[in-house]
Amino acid sequence: MELEKLQRDLKVSYKPNLETIDNRVEDIVKHIADEWNIDANRLTLHEIKTLSSTILEIETKSISDEIEILLTQKEQIERKLERKSGELQDSKYNIFNALEAQLSSDDTEALSKLHQVKLQTIDLFDLLSEIVESAIITALEKDKDSEIFDTIEELIKDITYEAIKEGSLNTIRIRKILSTILHATIEVAEASPVQAHQILFPTLKGMRSGLIHSITRFKQRLAFIPIEAKHILIEDYDTIIEDLNQTDSLFAQVVQTQADESSKTIKETLITINKDMRYDREELLRISKETAEVMKERFSTLAAQAVLKADKALKSPRAIEAKRMGKQAFSIAKTTLGTALKSAKDVMENKKEK
Repeated sequence: MELEKLQRDLKVSYKPNLETIDNRVEDIVKHIADEWNIDANRLTLHEIKTLSSTILEIETKSISDEIEILLTQKEQIERKLERKSGELQDSKYNIFNALEAQLSSDDTEALSKLHQVKLQTIDLFDLLSEIVESAIITALEKDKDSEIFDTIEELIKDITYEAIKEGSLNTIRIRKILSTILHATIEVAEASPVQAHQILFPTLKGMRSGLIHSITRFKQRLAFIPIEAKHILIEDYDTIIEDLNQTDSLFAQVVQTQADESSKTIKETLITINKDMRYDREELLRISKETAEVMKERFSTLAAQAVLKADKALKSPRAIEAKRMGKQAFSIAKTTLGTALKSAKDVMENKKEK
């Protein structure tokens, strides 16, 4: 049986007007038996595939057409969203540029504050890529070979720290920040393969230093968390502790993932550098564990203070009065309920007697 002829015949002979799919399939299988003198049970794999694919094509045509229309609309919406997102970012840039023009170029403190707000307002990850790429290219162009290493490390350290410090320390956020920074650096290294090691080594060191600096800052700030903010710790306590215990493996995973997506040369360079950074790894593990312990201790202290504060509040005149009124309300409600139940019981007993 020629498959092309079979397929043409199936398309012509299929009866989509029959009431149910069972009726339609039964009819076309009967047609094969009558027209081609072949039992459906004896069809070859390719013939069954032709039969099923032809039926699927006919039966799902209207749905497939609708999906095609929706996919086209989806692509149009995505393109429009992309354009509008770009316009939104451009508008934000223009606003911050206008604000910056009003500040003195010599006032580094004011400019630093404005740049910090800019980093928090503009799409962080788009901005991060641009900052990293621009910073490294500038370092490569302006610094001497002997200074490039230190310059890039310091740049990446500052960028990593600024990006992480004001937000949550959860692994998803940190992973995205580190991945964005490393990916942007890899793109520069791919374009300058001769300087790849000179770019990537200080980048990884800077990323680790920035991460360590961010965790150290969080550790220091734990001492000043007030009792009133304890609910934040309670909600995120387990997650933060768990994430702190995974910072080293998280860093290694980010490097490995980016390495796997890079060229063979860059991949080998990244893996070698990461293995050689033993001291940095130990420092990251140490500060993460210390921070987790400080958080546990601080959480315990806050919990104890909260209990004392609650106990004191319960003994205040206002609390005693509220408690008295609560007991009184309960007593009244209980009496009212008892009276209602007794009345209902009396009514039911009177009905029975009648």
